[in-house]
Amino acid sequence: MKDAPFRLGTRASAWLLILIFAGILASLLVLSWPSIRGFGVGFLVSSEWNPVTKEFGAWPSIVGTIVCSLIAIVLGTILSFGIAFFITEIAPRRIRGVVARLIELMAGIPSIIYGMWGLFVLVPFMATTVQPWLMKVFAPVPVLNQIFGGAPTGVGLFTAGVVLAIMVTPLVSSVMRDVLATVPASMKEAAYAVSATRWEVIRYVLLPKTKVGLIGAVILGFGRALGETMAVTFVIGNAHALTESLFMPTTTIAASIANEFNEATGTLYRSALMEIGLILFVITFLILLASRLLISLTSRQSG
Repeated sequence: MKDAPFRLGTRASAWLLILIFAGILASLLVLSWPSIRGFGVGFLVSSEWNPVTKEFGAWPSIVGTIVCSLIAIVLGTILSFGIAFFITEIAPRRIRGVVARLIELMAGIPSIIYGMWGLFVLVPFMATTVQPWLMKVFAPVPVLNQIFGGAPTGVGLFTAGVVLAIMVTPLVSSVMRDVLATVPASMKEAAYAVSATRWEVIRYVLLPKTKVGLIGAVILGFGRALGETMAVTFVIGNAHALTESLFMPTTTIAASIANEFNEATGTLYRSALMEIGLILFVITFLILLASRLLISLTSRQSG
């Protein structure tokens, strides 16, 4: 008799979540309909953003969002792998606890703090040290000299990606650490017993056993990076411009909405901002859907 109310409650919770998802999607569609009707598909590929002439296009902010998030997740994944394996396999017990607590504390720092730190500390360091060095290194290399070219102002996609990488690293590394901790100690001890090195244990025991969870951690961090707003707004430059250089100012979808929504006058302007919000919603949903397919495929391959 007690199972029926429990089953009903869990089913109602699941349907409520579906209804909330559908309600958010429907609200975004209704609010962005004037822009969809006015600009059509051209809104997705247009680089024009002029509130005075009522011409709007989402392409620079779409590219900025994806590129910035990719930079963040590549750098963040490298850092997270190192931190997770250090805590679980290398660090002494006392140091392990201290590092783990510090990582968890970093995950709770508000994003606006990261943005302020990025603006006042990271941007000057990038402008005077990192960007000039990268420009000098890649100057003789075709294509890369354009990607890492331009004026070393300190702001831009690369700086925003670095700030985002620092932000997502605590989350990703914490999940990776928990996943690695699920591997039975007996499996590692058996590998060490047959003279396996620490690297071989990581490569042939830990990674195959936990690769699905590690991929999930990376995708979770990528989803966090896609929607980040305040930290990116401080350091990306906030220019509706499509640029070939990672060092030039540009914008993301979330930064554009945060900067302009309160000042948006007129139905079309506000509707254009709602439409880029709808685009971000769809991008995030598609990436999470692709991630589920990737995890399912990886799980089947690993048996």
